[in-house]
Amino acid sequence: MEPARDILATDTPTEDLTFFVATMRPDGRPHTAGVGAVWVDDTLYFVGGPGTRRSRNLAANPACSVAVRLRGIDLTLEGDAHRVTDAATLERLAGVFRSGGWPATVAGDALTAPYNAPSAGPPPWHLYRLTLHSAVGVACAEPYGATRWTFAH
Repeated sequence: MEPARDILATDTPTEDLTFFVATMRPDGRPHTAGVGAVWVDDTLYFVGGPGTRRSRNLAANPACSVAVRLRGIDLTLEGDAHRVTDAATLERLAGVFRSGGWPATVAGDALTAPYNAPSAGPPPWHLYRLTLHSAVGVACAEPYGATRWTFAH
């Protein structure tokens, strides 16, 4: 996963990347929504308002996948997403988001800002950490091909 990881580390949060988080509704139907996300210390973080379908689904079932088109590779990450509430991580991630142009600050055990994408719901926004189980990358540039990675969890 090294090439994809390097691109994630280089391009988030400064490049205009759209990540799509897929979760499962309680009745088993899928739900997908675009989210803002950043890759920090080999971990993907994303946000969602507590009332959003994404956050309600994750509260009931943390299993999810996250897809993104990177330079030269389409990437899907699968794992479990859990809410982050510790102050040090929230402060650190708010700083990373700010470095990419989103003016996030910490508000209690969540993030807030003057604006966010409508799909995030109203502030404050929960921060989620994705624990990777597997990833699939499909190269859309030379040398092409697909690769699957699995991770101990």
